[in-house]
Amino acid sequence: MSDYPRFHLAIGVKDLEQTRDFYTEILGCATGRRSDRWIDLDFFGHQLVLHLTDESDRTQERTNPVDGHEVPARHFGPILDWDCFATLADRLRAAGVNFLIEPCVRFEGRKGEQATLFVTDPSGNCLEFKAFRDIRMLFESDLEAYP
Repeated sequence: MSDYPRFHLAIGVKDLEQTRDFYTEILGCATGRRSDRWIDLDFFGHQLVLHLTDESDRTQERTNPVDGHEVPARHFGPILDWDCFATLADRLRAAGVNFLIEPCVRFEGRKGEQATLFVTDPSGNCLEFKAFRDIRMLFESDLEAYP
């Protein structure tokens, strides 16, 4: 583990075992502590906790337009290196996972060029996996480039 700070995120799920299987078997996350209502996961070096919730506890999903795609406003995911992103995209395809947004390159040829894909877990949580062509562009601001 590096000295870089880790984030902790807890999300609601409707089926704890089915959602755990998605994260562990398809995404390759290791499990940590657990109870009958929650499970800790090692999500690409960060702590993700799946909490069993009622369907009525989840909110309706909204989207925003980003470079030609309707991106779910509520989503999360790691920033991978370019090769790991390609490997994960292949792994998701091989597992038959449906893409909410197919793997693509966003902002091609501009500051912040990035590969991105969106999937949902079995509980409907939206995940974005991305990789920057140049990681130094992670927080670059070029307002004219992103109308």
